[in-house]
Amino acid sequence: MYLNKAIVIGNLTRDPELKSLPSGIQVCSFSLATNRVWKDKNGAKQESADYHNIVVFGRQAETAGQYLRKGASALVEGRMQTRSWDAADGTKRYRTEIVADRVQFGPRTSGGANMTSGPSKSSADKNEAPPIDTIDYPEETINPEDIPF
Repeated sequence: MYLNKAIVIGNLTRDPELKSLPSGIQVCSFSLATNRVWKDKNGAKQESADYHNIVVFGRQAETAGQYLRKGASALVEGRMQTRSWDAADGTKRYRTEIVADRVQFGPRTSGGANMTSGPSKSSADKNEAPPIDTIDYPEETINPEDIPF
């Protein structure tokens, strides 16, 4: 049995690029950055970033191109694929990318990344939305011994 599955959660490093194939199918490409933090043997904090090329097809490509922007958070599930081609200078080039089956958008930031222009601050105070029903969790701690399974 073989498995080719990639799941990454990261932030877009650039705005998505939306194109159409001659068949009319939409193709969206973008890049995600994932960060890794660890301590080395001396106890010093180390960080590194990995960059992943993402390609999405069809309706999800249209949606990704419409709603995702540089800096936005996204979860991508798909398969790894390496393409090769001959460059203009005669060298063989390779590109490894994740062909996405599913793209899930992360939480929106409250900064200036809103896709639509909302009402001004003063009119927003006047027309506050009703509070959302939330679950009130008990303050007591749960003992794992009390769980019946």
